[in-house]
This record gives sequence, C-alpha cells and structure tokens, in this order.
Amino acid sequence: MIFKLKTKGHKNVTSHHKSTFEITKDVEIGPTADCIIGTDMNKCMLDFPSDFKSKLADSKTKVTVILDTENGHDEIVGHGHEDLSLTHPSDIVIRKSDYTCSRTLMIKADKAAKDLDSNLIEDLKNEKIMEVTIKLA
Repeated sequence: MIFKLKTKGHKNVTSHHKSTFEITKDVEIGPTADCIIGTDMNKCMLDFPSDFKSKLADSKTKVTVILDTENGHDEIVGHGHEDLSLTHPSDIVIRKSDYTCSRTLMIKADKAAKDLDSNLIEDLKNEKIMEVTIKLA
C-alpha cells in the first residue's frame, strides 16, 4: 500500500531534532522548530484511506517513508502500532521512540531529523518541494 503527498521546505528548517521529524500543513514555522522539515503539506492523515489506516494500526506493519527533493533523497523505516489514532488534521510526526499520539505516523523509526540526508535538508532550507511516499508492508 502506498500514499503520496507533497510538502515544501522553509527558511527556518534546521533538522536538529534527535528523536523525531515532522511535516505540517502550517505555512510558517519559527527558528526553534528543529524537528519540522516540511510545511504547507497538501494532504494529512485524515486523507488516508480506511484500509491504509487499518494496516498502520498493526505493530507488525513495516512503514517506509521516502523523502525526495530536487537534489536529495532519504528513506526512513519504522513500524505501525495499534495505538495510532491517525487523526491529527495538520501534522505528521515520525518517531524513533514508541510514543504515540494523534500526530504520530510511525514509531521505532531508524532516523530522526538530525539523521536525514544533507542534500535533502539543504533543498528544504531553500524552500524546495518535497515528495513524500509512505509505503506499508
């Protein structure tokens, strides 16, 4: 199963957070938002089809998030969980921990903001478009 969306970078992207990264529908972010890598997202978790949500709500589901910009690419692997509500209207958060809330897309991710491809982050600092592909297996 695959779900795709688009987001764009922002001049305040720093990508320093050690345990998460986030994409949001918000257009503006402040300089202390060290986990947010994408803004002005065109879709959110409320747009996920019901069968996609059902598969994400299974701890056996492997989740791969693929991030692509003009000059950058990265892949992050983690897991779904039965406690994921997938109901937040504007934010999607990928977490290295096993913490869940309405904003959480996946847990036990192998990367956080600080681990992402430097070319990808440079593109995002320059406000380029990022394609996000979420694959479930």
